[in-house]
Amino acid sequence: MITQLIQDARKIIFKFGSNTLAGKDGNINSAFLLEFADQAAAQIKKGKQIVIVSSGAQVAGLSTMDKWARKKDIHYRQALCAVGQVELMENWRRAFSQYDLHIAQILLTREDFNDTNRTLNMRNTLFTLVDEGIIPIINENDTVSVEEIKIGDNDTLAARSAILWSADLLILFSDIDGLYDKNPKEYPEATLVEEVRDMSTIRKNITIGATNNFGTGGIATKLDAAEMALSYGIPTILAHGGKPRSLEALTSGAQKGTVFLS
Repeated sequence: MITQLIQDARKIIFKFGSNTLAGKDGNINSAFLLEFADQAAAQIKKGKQIVIVSSGAQVAGLSTMDKWARKKDIHYRQALCAVGQVELMENWRRAFSQYDLHIAQILLTREDFNDTNRTLNMRNTLFTLVDEGIIPIINENDTVSVEEIKIGDNDTLAARSAILWSADLLILFSDIDGLYDKNPKEYPEATLVEEVRDMSTIRKNITIGATNNFGTGGIATKLDAAEMALSYGIPTILAHGGKPRSLEALTSGAQKGTVFLS
């Protein structure tokens, strides 16, 4: 099913969490970005259009300004993201430049999705960039976001962006193979759920664990994002983004994940 969905989709949104983008040293994993860019470029040559929702600004900021690592003040957190966003985008730019592909940065808040004029402008910009062969890279505008206007996690941002762009498919790349009936990091006997068609039933039958080290979301936010996308007819895949050449592996059927279908 996953293989067929990827093959049939023309407009795909990929979401990468901080844990997927960070290497073991806590810095942005440039080699991973290069590997994904190579796979994405191959998909673009086949006529597919892609948009990326990328976390990682704070991780990139910490790798640049490690002297701020222990500062918890909100102003330092926002300043850290301001520094890190530059580093994050530079890493993405270098990765795609190897294939003569340009990227564009789009930073959003919840208010942008709640305002009709802004939403229309965002949609037009997305379509223009993609139609011109440019890869939009979306992130939350953490530098200006406060609780009142914060989306909160990039799973939700990815779902909203998929709806905005009328995507054919949403792929949430995480540091887990898919949806399990319980946390596989705590329970070795946990079973991978490969297909979900009834969200209310699956919520009753699984145990949701805590969030991870770097990210702001856990399985709960991914379920919410999948449900949001499905309400607009957009199937969603949850898979491990950190495995070797994960996009190719999913496309060929060599890697498993969870597919959410309406």
